[in-house]
Amino acid sequence: MKLATLRDGSRDGRLLVVRSDGQAAAPAPSPWRTMQAALDDWDAALPELRARAAELDGHLLEGITVEPERLMAPLPRAYEWVDGSAYLNHVILVRKARGAEPPDTLRTDPLVYQGGSSELLGPREAITLHDPAWGLDYESEVVVVLGDTPLGTSAADAAGCVRLVMLANDVTLRNLVPTELAKGFGFFQSKPATAFSPFAVTPDELGAAWQDGRLHARVRSTYNGKVVGDCDSGPEMHFSFHQLVAHIAKTRRFTAGTILGSGTVSNADRARGVSCLAERRMIETIETGKPTTPFMKVGDTIAIEAFLPDGTSPFGAIAQEVVKPGAPDRGSA
Repeated sequence: MKLATLRDGSRDGRLLVVRSDGQAAAPAPSPWRTMQAALDDWDAALPELRARAAELDGHLLEGITVEPERLMAPLPRAYEWVDGSAYLNHVILVRKARGAEPPDTLRTDPLVYQGGSSELLGPREAITLHDPAWGLDYESEVVVVLGDTPLGTSAADAAGCVRLVMLANDVTLRNLVPTELAKGFGFFQSKPATAFSPFAVTPDELGAAWQDGRLHARVRSTYNGKVVGDCDSGPEMHFSFHQLVAHIAKTRRFTAGTILGSGTVSNADRARGVSCLAERRMIETIETGKPTTPFMKVGDTIAIEAFLPDGTSPFGAIAQEVVKPGAPDRGSA
């Protein structure tokens, strides 16, 4: 089942059930006007949402045409946004880029940070670049939305906490990262608003592509109209989402509506390309002694989309343009 959120003038939008081809949608039944309402009442909402999806798929309900420009993030604001770094190739390359060694616990203890979740961007909302010196970068990620997750949840039990899967562009201001981390207190200014795919889908919608808490798909990054990354999101995800859930739940519980990210999808095979500019710059440094690819500038575009082995695109595409402050945003109209 696919879900989306229509921009309707309210902060949290109107929850939509989306036809499996992503072309048409219908409002969710009235008790669940928003994504958060459905997540809070998941056991009751799920069969009703599935019934509406079946009507759409069976063409018993015509629905409205899906226009990505009118969609908000599936969950427009979240109680928590916790991002991991489960692809070790990314950790190693980016740490090298800033002259830092990976931690000794790289393979045994996941890296996570807590991002801002009060403003989450829709799939067509622009990225506003306030200062080019900050080093704007995109990051293509897979994320899950959790239901209520008890303290002490084990990896073996974590599958029952995963409600939805979607994509994210975890925007990073690279040149602000080193000084922030040097303070020993983590990311903050270097992590502006994150954007999300048009659709969030239940794991069963992904079929065999969802295995043991990992999405097995090609995550494609298209930068200024050119494919720069076509990375396999499955085998090199060292820590699965189930393991990430167990890690974050060690000392606290999480409420329904928590978003958990995989970190930047990354492959050791350089032929697969990159899911962020920082990796490309690090590879250039390794090969030539210095980076030559600049960070993003006003007018640049980034599109992020995942393709399953059968060629389908279950989440739709994030497609953003970098704009200067004060520029009109076609994706937030």
